Amino acid sequence: MAIFVYEALNSSGQEVKDELEAPNKEEAVAKVRSLGYFPTKVVEKGGKKKLGAKAASGPRKKAAGAGFGLGVKTKVLTQFTRQLSTLQDAGLPILRSIKILEQQQKPGMLKNVLNQIGEDVEGGSTLSEAMSRHPKAFNRLYCNMVAAGEAGGVLDVILQRLADFLEKAQKLKSKVTGAMIYPVVVITIAMTITLLIVIFLVPQFEKIFKDFGVEKLPGPTQFLVDVSNWLIAGQPPGWFVVIISPFIIFGTYKLIRQAYVGRYILDTITLKIPVMGGIVSKSGIARFTRTLGTLIAAGVPILEAIKITRDTTGNEVYASMLNKVHDSIREGDSFANPLRASKTVDSIVVNMVDVGEETGELDKMLYKVADNYDDEVDTLVASLVSLLEPILVVVLGGIVGFIVVALYMPMISLIQSLTGGGA
Repeated sequence: MAIFVYEALNSSGQEVKDELEAPNKEEAVAKVRSLGYFPTKVVEKGGKKKLGAKAASGPRKKAAGAGFGLGVKTKVLTQFTRQLSTLQDAGLPILRSIKILEQQQKPGMLKNVLNQIGEDVEGGSTLSEAMSRHPKAFNRLYCNMVAAGEAGGVLDVILQRLADFLEKAQKLKSKVTGAMIYPVVVITIAMTITLLIVIFLVPQFEKIFKDFGVEKLPGPTQFLVDVSNWLIAGQPPGWFVVIISPFIIFGTYKLIRQAYVGRYILDTITLKIPVMGGIVSKSGIARFTRTLGTLIAAGVPILEAIKITRDTTGNEVYASMLNKVHDSIREGDSFANPLRASKTVDSIVVNMVDVGEETGELDKMLYKVADNYDDEVDTLVASLVSLLEPILVVVLGGIVGFIVVALYMPMISLIQSLTGGGA
């Protein structure tokens, strides 16, 4: 009989650490579950534990170079998850399933990772433990759901739910991203054309004005000429400033988001932007409710599920709210009360959560909230596109109109003076 050291979560989500005797690791895991705990780590104590740790460190070092720091695309990960679910439903051993899917993958990060996961599983690790060593491919949410499926003996069902979750999350992200493509492309093209006009066309008009002896240009024309001169001969040249400005802004944005306070302030400001703030808000609520509902449905303890959702929400305002909810539940409060006190979500979300707690179907209620907000995001995205089109037309028309008027104001004066002189 060997001695195993284990870490687990009890029914209230609190961490438990202890030791027990078992003939092998599988029996040790079974004993931990029989105590009513959810095992998160089970390792043999003594010499074999060191060997296991050493073996585990090998793949981790190798994985660091895999994919050159890039993660696995959501579409590829979703396809892998669904295929693995199908193989598990068919009754294939997990190691054979991993080997089959590894052979089907194209050369890349996921193929390398699956090779290392297969080696770890063959060495005695559980699938969730093996996946947790590759956070760039399988995040904490993914690993915890797989662990819940292993603990409950329903890995195929959990993988199917996980694939559905990944598809819906990617669909929601694509909606928001797609709404931004149109205005960004239009603005970029319009700015490029405007810069070309100001840099190449305006100097030609300025030369014409000097040739005709125009000493004082009208205000709009002089402003346009000054901008043209700055873009061409400024120190540094204006065209260079215009080109590098987006990179400076993006770099500053990333730098500010390195700190928690910066992220919180930026996320708060984003949520208050008209229309766009509504899209970000509703997509954020849809994301965290779907994530939390999926974890709870998978059997992950509520406190652990909230912690995982908090770390993957992608918005510090909602992460802070979930942290307060987590602390309140740990102290014996319900989910709905701290959620209501936070005032970060609509009352319908609070009421749905409240009903879910009373009926014992919190996961289903969270799914309904997510579906409802997905539909609202669709409506808001359509409204944003409809609103941006006339705004862009007016703004771009105004810019072009200003340039035309500014260039032809001196021309009109010249024509009038020449006509008068000829008479």
